Amino acid sequence: MKKLIRGFNNGWIFLIGIAMIVFSGSCKSTKKIQAAISKKDTTGVTISPSSNADSLNIIRTAMDGIHKKHTDFKTFSAKIKVDYQDSKGKQPGITAFVRMIKDSVIWISGYATVFNIEAFRAKITMDSVFVIDKINKEVQFRSIDYLQEVTQIPFDFKTLQDLLLGNPIFFTDSVVSYKETESKILLGTVGQDFKHLLTINKPGNTVVHSKLDDLDINRNRTADITYDEFEQHNAINFSTYREITVSEKNKLDIQLKFKQYEFDKEIQVNFNIPKNYKRR
Repeated sequence: MKKLIRGFNNGWIFLIGIAMIVFSGSCKSTKKIQAAISKKDTTGVTISPSSNADSLNIIRTAMDGIHKKHTDFKTFSAKIKVDYQDSKGKQPGITAFVRMIKDSVIWISGYATVFNIEAFRAKITMDSVFVIDKINKEVQFRSIDYLQEVTQIPFDFKTLQDLLLGNPIFFTDSVVSYKETESKILLGTVGQDFKHLLTINKPGNTVVHSKLDDLDINRNRTADITYDEFEQHNAINFSTYREITVSEKNKLDIQLKFKQYEFDKEIQVNFNIPKNYKRR
């Protein structure tokens, strides 16, 4: 039972902080950035101001395709089966019910898959986090910075929103390298804190894999996100299965299986706090 409760507690932290796929670190100099790219770069062709027109056209076309495929929405709701495994082994599964109103609120209700009881309920806004822990009968009120504290990884509301929707996260337009095969295009970008290698299927410009590497080579944190089992929903090509692996000293494997999902339907985000719950 203790393992089950610990799993629930870890589970709600993960679900709220699901956008943990970003790496902390201070601004790096250009020299350090280039050294990090050179050490691990796998994309093949480095882009420079003198790159030929064909290379630039390939990149421009790929980037246009990614932007066109970006999932936009007014509301979103989903039922997600969450399985994860950490250094202590496989943890109790959670069924998460998610409701989102664009750029406003993310509501999550987590159920124990085994017993079908609600273990926690959370509401996340642009600047705040509210969590009802139904196992321990507690409620927590925190700023959005709390999620960065418990995960030790900085992220924001919109990153979490994009990850749940299946949009690429922490992907900039500053392409530094690319590789093209018959079936795929790989694009490498560098941001302030990490580099990103994105794999896109041809044709269709569907993002199927994302790899993030910490620019601080002393930390050596990496994350992989695989998008699979796509379904066409109106004009949206939605990934109903995601695998996320985060590793540094330890490794965390997460699988998200979207059992149900809807876009732009009327939703409610009720968040009533029981009077007898402890505040902390």
